[in-house]
Amino acid sequence: MKKTFPLDIEGRHRDRVVDALKHELRKYVRRERRRALPPGVDFLDFDCRFGLAETGAEPAHLSGLGALIDAAAREGATQVYIEILARPGHRQAWPAVPAIAEENP
Repeated sequence: MKKTFPLDIEGRHRDRVVDALKHELRKYVRRERRRALPPGVDFLDFDCRFGLAETGAEPAHLSGLGALIDAAAREGATQVYIEILARPGHRQAWPAVPAIAEENP
């Protein structure tokens, strides 16, 4: 998803527009996670970018998008650009931890 969302819509309160935007993002992520995974893929990871315009978008973490939207709305932004792209993720094994010998008193 690559989209510019307006935050000022005539006839709608700005807080409700922000809430609807967050809901749409969560709905998109849920829909993407429900899709069948390709062979050899463990999960879907998301590459996100956020900015006031497409040209100034910076990489962001998926869990931090809500806070970024709130901050932009508080600063008086009229629109925000959000890009969320799903990519295959592969789980990695935890590194082996050496066993600690217990001392007997």
